[in-house]
Amino acid sequence: VQLQAFGGGLVQAGDSLRLSCAASGRSFSTYAMGWFRQAPGLEREFVAAINWNGASTEYADSVKGRFTISRDNGKNMMYLQMSRLNPEDTAVYYCAARPGAAVVTSGRLYDLWGQGTQVTVSS
Repeated sequence: VQLQAFGGGLVQAGDSLRLSCAASGRSFSTYAMGWFRQAPGLEREFVAAINWNGASTEYADSVKGRFTISRDNGKNMMYLQMSRLNPEDTAVYYCAARPGAAVVTSGRLYDLWGQGTQVTVSS
């Protein structure tokens, strides 16, 4: 499986944005997926994760209630719907995948990473 994240951009505080992650290759549905982000000068941090069929999700406290992770196994796609964005959400966002069914929140456990997509939120 190879991953490609896209959909980032420059938005204003309070706006919404949807990120997408396209996966190539077979067996996408056998992978747990996640979104991570890294702001300049900071370490990569967990944002959201989803299990193989989308029935189970986890969120970082900082995005809970504002972001929604989802996936469409029929299209080999994962999404991150972001609302009520604020400048602290500015970062490069990465999608990641690992074989297995369960939700995984630790970046160290992910095997596959896509290139990042920049999200910039202006105040």
